[in-house]
Amino acid sequence: MLLGLLAESECRAAMILARHGIDAAAVCRRWPALVRSEARFPAWRGLDAVRRPTSEGGVAVERFSAGVEVALAAAKRRLFDYPRPLLLATEHVLLGLADADDEVAAWLRQQGLDPDAIEAEIHRHSGHSRQGESEEIGPPVDFPPETGQTRKAESGERKAEDDVPVPGPAFRSPLSAFRVIDAAANRAREGLRVVEDYLRFVLDDRFLTEQLKDLRHELTAAISRFPLGERLAARETQADVGTAITTSAEGRREELAQVLAANFTRVQEALRSLEEFAKLLDPDASASLKQIRYRAYTLQRAVEITRASQSRLASARLYVLLDGGESLDEFAAMARSLVEAGVHVIQLRDKRLDDRQLLERAAALREITRAAGVLFIVNDRPDLAVLAQADGVHVGQEDVSVKAARTIVGPDALIGVSTHWIEQARQAVLDGANYIGVGPTFPSETKHFDQFPGLDLLRAVTAEIRLPAFAIGGIGPENLAEVLQTGIGRIAVSGAVLNVPDPAAVARGLAQRLTAVAHVSQ
Repeated sequence: MLLGLLAESECRAAMILARHGIDAAAVCRRWPALVRSEARFPAWRGLDAVRRPTSEGGVAVERFSAGVEVALAAAKRRLFDYPRPLLLATEHVLLGLADADDEVAAWLRQQGLDPDAIEAEIHRHSGHSRQGESEEIGPPVDFPPETGQTRKAESGERKAEDDVPVPGPAFRSPLSAFRVIDAAANRAREGLRVVEDYLRFVLDDRFLTEQLKDLRHELTAAISRFPLGERLAARETQADVGTAITTSAEGRREELAQVLAANFTRVQEALRSLEEFAKLLDPDASASLKQIRYRAYTLQRAVEITRASQSRLASARLYVLLDGGESLDEFAAMARSLVEAGVHVIQLRDKRLDDRQLLERAAALREITRAAGVLFIVNDRPDLAVLAQADGVHVGQEDVSVKAARTIVGPDALIGVSTHWIEQARQAVLDGANYIGVGPTFPSETKHFDQFPGLDLLRAVTAEIRLPAFAIGGIGPENLAEVLQTGIGRIAVSGAVLNVPDPAAVARGLAQRLTAVAHVSQ
């Protein structure tokens, strides 16, 4: 029987024996007469039952040898208070072998196999361990009372009247929990792999792909706390009633975005299931899974915003930062000329004007841009962006956060962020920005910096980030080619357009060059 248990290396009894250094070789050394050959036991082949006469003159039918029957009787005595029905498992057989009064039991106990520890392990796996029991395989697991188990007296000997039935379906065994964990882990990993493929081959975003891989590795580490052997032993794909249940929506996807959304949902639902059932077996693993689930929510937001922003800003290539001018009329005239020249985005940025003047300019710009389908952004001031019904707001590293701006402008508004280092660009993606300004690329007349990350920053951003990015800082017709060679296809300008005799002509030329590059890249 010991050799039979050890032959099933992934069964629980074999795992317990292995922890005590007991393998088939050790058993054969103790009992050299054992030979793994069916020739020694021809009568066992095809044995269905053994019939023996009883003292009362009847016939008893045994399906096991007398020695095994003794072991099972010992296990039964040990597990008298185990929830019924009691399904025979390998650990029950091992418990009986270790608790019997024979040479096998004596040898097992000499190897350190304690029947009390095995019994405690069985109870913990079944969800009704008690404080103070052996901690050989890990902490005890507390199960809710509605599992249908019986409660025993907190102290003193067990008595029949101490058993109090608890309503609810019986908790069958930890095998059920391992089965759920195995299935949910598979769903989570499968969903993450589909999302990763989307990020790699559709979005082509190295940064988000790396974030997804980190998440997948964290999940693998958390799942590894549940032994693979026990998960595989619990797996019953052929007997899973869910494999035959499906809906029409599951068999069809209309677009790539649906594939992405469906698999993020699958991941998050699987993580929640893992988190809940892990509480039964490993609370620490459950806490880790909870944090992984939260990270999945953050990653989904970043991916979805990147995808949606690419679509919304697909044709936005030339972004002009416009000040308030000397008068409202002058400002409106400049805005109209830029719109007519083909500018795609106009930002109102002016540190000189008071709030009333800014709002006045914003209202005029909103009217001009709305009619032409040009995007209108307000710099620094999400409150004024809302009042002016702007398309969005742009914030710097020292302005209000993306989270604070989103609270004010709402879910549909665009939020741009100025970034000067690659780390800031990555953070803007995770924060939920719709686009980033990247620079300064060259020295400019409008802003002064001690350092210029320059073209290297543009290359770094294009290498790993697919959130729409506008190069900014000293860019004009004379150096646009250098910018485009980095892979950046969008620019934000101010002085290069506004401080020239014919702003509309320069803007038109830049817009045409950027649009031509965009068409070639597509």
